[in-house]
Amino acid sequence: MGDKAHAHPGAAGRAVTADHPSCVRNVVLVGHSGSGKTTLVEALALTAGAVNRAGRVEDGTTVSDHDETEHRRQRSVQLSLVPLAWDGIKVNLLDTPGYADFVGELRAGLRAADAALFVVSAAEGTEGITGATRMVWEECAAVGMPRAIVVTHLDSARADFADITRRCAEAFGADDPDAVLPLYLPLHGEQGPDGHAPVTGLIGLLSQRVYDYASGERKESEPGADQLPPLREAREKLIEGIIAESEDESLMDRYLGGEDIDFTTLVDDLERAVARGVFHPVLAAAPAAEGARQGIGTVELLELVTGGFPTPLEHPVPAVTAPDGTARARLTCDPRGPLAAEVVKTASDPYVGRISLVRVFSGTLRPDETVHVCGHGQVGRGHEGRSLLEADERVGALSAPFGKQQRPLTRCVAGDMACVAKLHRAETGDTLSGKDGPLLMEPWDMPDPLLPLAVRAHGKADEDKLSQGLSRLVAEDPTMRLEQNPDTQQLVLWCLGEAHADVALERLRGRYGVQVDVVAHKVALRETFADRAVGRGRHVKQSGGHGQYAICEIEVEPLPGGSGIEFVDKVVGGAVPRQFIPSVEKGVRAQAAKGVACGYALVDVRVTLLDGKAHSVDSSDAAFQTAGALALREAAAGAGIHLLEPVAEVRVLVGDDHVGAVMSDLSGRRGRVVGTEQAPGGRTLVRAEVPEIEIGRYAVDLRSLSQGTGRFSRAYARHEPMPAQLSERFREQARTAP
Repeated sequence: MGDKAHAHPGAAGRAVTADHPSCVRNVVLVGHSGSGKTTLVEALALTAGAVNRAGRVEDGTTVSDHDETEHRRQRSVQLSLVPLAWDGIKVNLLDTPGYADFVGELRAGLRAADAALFVVSAAEGTEGITGATRMVWEECAAVGMPRAIVVTHLDSARADFADITRRCAEAFGADDPDAVLPLYLPLHGEQGPDGHAPVTGLIGLLSQRVYDYASGERKESEPGADQLPPLREAREKLIEGIIAESEDESLMDRYLGGEDIDFTTLVDDLERAVARGVFHPVLAAAPAAEGARQGIGTVELLELVTGGFPTPLEHPVPAVTAPDGTARARLTCDPRGPLAAEVVKTASDPYVGRISLVRVFSGTLRPDETVHVCGHGQVGRGHEGRSLLEADERVGALSAPFGKQQRPLTRCVAGDMACVAKLHRAETGDTLSGKDGPLLMEPWDMPDPLLPLAVRAHGKADEDKLSQGLSRLVAEDPTMRLEQNPDTQQLVLWCLGEAHADVALERLRGRYGVQVDVVAHKVALRETFADRAVGRGRHVKQSGGHGQYAICEIEVEPLPGGSGIEFVDKVVGGAVPRQFIPSVEKGVRAQAAKGVACGYALVDVRVTLLDGKAHSVDSSDAAFQTAGALALREAAAGAGIHLLEPVAEVRVLVGDDHVGAVMSDLSGRRGRVVGTEQAPGGRTLVRAEVPEIEIGRYAVDLRSLSQGTGRFSRAYARHEPMPAQLSERFREQARTAP
């Protein structure tokens, strides 16, 4: 690698197309926020000739100009596709957000890609390799996805390429540190007054050549005498690492026997080892200087991507079934095969409407053809989001995104990606297939949103638009969930974190013109009787003509949790006529639903109708309903009322180093730890029961406790009596409420 003559396609202004899967590379960029992923994408676009020397597309925008929210926040918040061409290969770069709140966009990128570039900042030392990044590395390793590492921010005063490479080997090469090795060493220029020597190029370890970018153009030369000792030492280690992963078992014996392995053999073995996901080269890259045509290391990185990363032909197609669950034969990446594509992202454009980013796994997708749309509902959560969707839709225009532009395409072959306009029914995760052979792809896992955001329309004008705006947000982002809570009557948008929630509100305002107010999220409390009580309901009114007359006497006693409301009739002698007994029950149940102390539903009691009185003319269904409600309220006034709070079963998966902090935190939330068990990868599963009032912000707090590596799930367990001091606080709030 490093001595090829490259053809620069000059693709600016034209859509990059692919005729066959072998001419495509799908690469996702992974790294925490601020590591330099987007800057790297722009540098690669410049080197590939997709943008001009100012880094601009012909309309003056950059390849990273996608979303106004990103501009305001100076942070990527969504998955973006940048297609490039290099040496006749189409490279689809998938730039993902690095912030944990947008992990859904990252997982969509992993689904669509065949290889990953992990971007690590040399300026941040150990902090540049976060626990969350290591977890993504492990996920890629579990499925055998090829990975390489790109070191950025080499010009920082703290940058130390040798140190960051060693740290990468420790973090990512736990099983085999010699499988994480650099392909190039940085070339430093003259030392400045501050003692810092800028990086001006690279030294190729396999090619033993110097690639100097100081002039703004990549120039090749022989290494100097002072560069040979470190070059030889690093080169020997690299060769040993490559040979150790070689499929040619005789190569190690030849090398140990003193044979000089030729350059071509080493490069071929390196590329095969990278494609198999067993060797992970470390490269360095930096953006181009002002007026330069190439950034440092960008040519070398594009060589690795096109030569070492696998084609879609080598990536297994996700399993498919018929919509009814009937098994189907495993598909292959064949442009002539049956159509099987997947919506990996959905977005809305104010001018074009809905745009779906689609990865075609089999067959060829063309504009204006009719496809079958089939979906699981919300990605990774089975059929909970909505019932299985099936519909035929006509595909709109196909295009390749480039910044704010959409460049037309005539087709999208298996292995490639494209944007599809006007798929009104398709949502993220849905499958597109031939209408005569409908298919459904196995969904990918998405995290469950666990941070509640209760919202209401700001004004009357916003009420009509709110529901549609929220529905569109959820359709675009499967890591959001919309809930209309029947107990609290709140509209709740469940998000992954505070930044996720802020972006949702910003898009509601900017994209859909909906102003909303955020209100305190309510937890569905309950009320119940602490002991036995009796009550008498008397509803007697005379106002001329027919009056209202109904009297009933009841007894209320508590029942075990989960019993609900029982109504028992023990009236004798017809004191309450038979036709009005259901009326009493209806009134009791209506009052129980409204609550008897703080406005929360009454549960787990038995109400027994003992006696009553009726009038031959003035008694009615409505009168006895009112009397039943009054009797229940009187019984409650003379009895102790417990407030019941929901308790959740919480399962926290966290690294062993953070178990103590997590368990202590759960105890501080009035939680009861009920067990722990070891999990793979040096993690522990902590099981606890915690009041839901205490875990409203746990999605945010756990991230801080575990340095972004902890995960948790929650499920309703039961309602339990609330502590007296906390209960009194809620009673006081109910008394002072307007």
